[in-house]
Formats: sequence, C-alpha cells, structure tokens
Amino acid sequence: MISTMVPVDEFTVRDENGNEVPIVQVSDSAASLNRAADDPETADYLVRVDWLKTVEPEQAIKEKGFFGNQNTVARPRAAKWVYTVERLKSRFGID
Repeated sequence: MISTMVPVDEFTVRDENGNEVPIVQVSDSAASLNRAADDPETADYLVRVDWLKTVEPEQAIKEKGFFGNQNTVARPRAAKWVYTVERLKSRFGID
C-alpha cells in the first residue's frame, strides 16, 4: 500500500497526457461510486497500491481452488487465501 484510503472524489490518477486528475473524471466505473460529498458514512474509498506484478487480462491465472470473493475488499481468513497467495507468488516469481 502506498497511501491510506481516501474518498473516491479525492483520488487522483494520471491521464493519457500525464496530468494528475480526479479518477471520477476519467473512469466511468469510479464515477458511479458513492461520493463522500453525498454522505461520508456510505462513501466508497480507494487505496493506492504498488503492484509487484501485472499481466494482461489474457494472461490471467485462474486455477481451481483459488480464493474468490465478489466483494472488492475481503478479510481473508480462509485456507484458500493462503494457498492462492503462495501459488500466485510462485507463478509470478515473487519471493
């Protein structure tokens, strides 16, 4: 994690010209999230992370037994979580 969570309305990204802009201006998905200005209690928050490895969607790794959750944030407690993390680290060559 690079930074702490911030309301979606305050989260910025670089656009195709390299300018720092609010994510809600360049992402339809982000624009549809709950804004803190409307209600801080029900607002969506984003966290900037430093990805150790990324791949194109066509190279995604899917294996039977991987941890899965439909929520964007989950508190991983299942044994499948440990298996998934260790397996992906191995496949991506991450120590």
